[in-house]
Amino acid sequence: MRIAQRYVWFAEREARGVSPSYERLAHAVSRDEELLGLLGTLPEAKQQPNLLFSVVRLLGGPVDEPAAFHDYLVANWSTVEAEVRTRVTQTNEAGRCAVLLPLLAALPQPLALLEVGASAGLCLYPDRYAYRYAGSAPGGHLIGTEEPVLDCVASNLTPPDHRPEVVWRAGLDLNPLDVTDPADLAWLDALIWPEHEHRRNRLRAAATVAAADPPLLVRGDLVDDLRALAAQAPADATLVVFHTSVLYLVPTPRRSAFAEEVRRLPGHWIANEGPSVLRYAALPQPPSDAHLNVLALDGQPLAWTRGHGQEITWFG
Repeated sequence: MRIAQRYVWFAEREARGVSPSYERLAHAVSRDEELLGLLGTLPEAKQQPNLLFSVVRLLGGPVDEPAAFHDYLVANWSTVEAEVRTRVTQTNEAGRCAVLLPLLAALPQPLALLEVGASAGLCLYPDRYAYRYAGSAPGGHLIGTEEPVLDCVASNLTPPDHRPEVVWRAGLDLNPLDVTDPADLAWLDALIWPEHEHRRNRLRAAATVAAADPPLLVRGDLVDDLRALAAQAPADATLVVFHTSVLYLVPTPRRSAFAEEVRRLPGHWIANEGPSVLRYAALPQPPSDAHLNVLALDGQPLAWTRGHGQEITWFG
């Protein structure tokens, strides 16, 4: 996909109706030959809109006005380029636990959770967050009272009435982040889209939960180091290996190797990835033309989900 097309796709499939600033900015970049030329000097994996916009936010640059963004990027390209080349998108959206919960609550308890691409591990606490599902009952369906409260619109699904029991939680990441490190927390904040103050508040609340009871976070590769970490899980708990919006960063051959490796492990595998990232034999028509993930259990697709956990449409 050409760089310009990539930015149009991001504007129309991911940012539209979600972030007016990023929708406007991505369209502007797609038409800006000077910026496209600069982006063309980067490896393909580093050309993604969310990475570029987040780096500019981290550096204090403007993302709400395309002309100002253009001028800032041209004037500060060497600084921006250095950051883009060293960073990856590690959006640690605790809200994704809302689309994982229906599966996690239904598995044999207690659970040993192992997240691949864990970032700072904020999705390892589905038992500590509260949930509010809309669309399932008048006034919504509430589970728990703690902060943060994760809001999700559920279609064709009766949400669970309880949270899972988690007795072990661990994460595997090439570059694990620490929510007690101000620099790491600043990067997580920069990855949140400009208008999403509710997600920023959620990040702070989830970071407080993680800081009070830190998970085991291991620096390692999703194929080479998965089995050794999984072996540390308690034998009397159900092992659940899961990942959300991670494998698009992984080359296709390594995705296949990971899928083979995770299938050899005891327990269960929950995947929440784009339909072009993990492919399934047959999927129903998606509920909208927005960018959606497919939630699957042990290779069986069950639901469409939105990227930040804000919506789940069950078809399983």
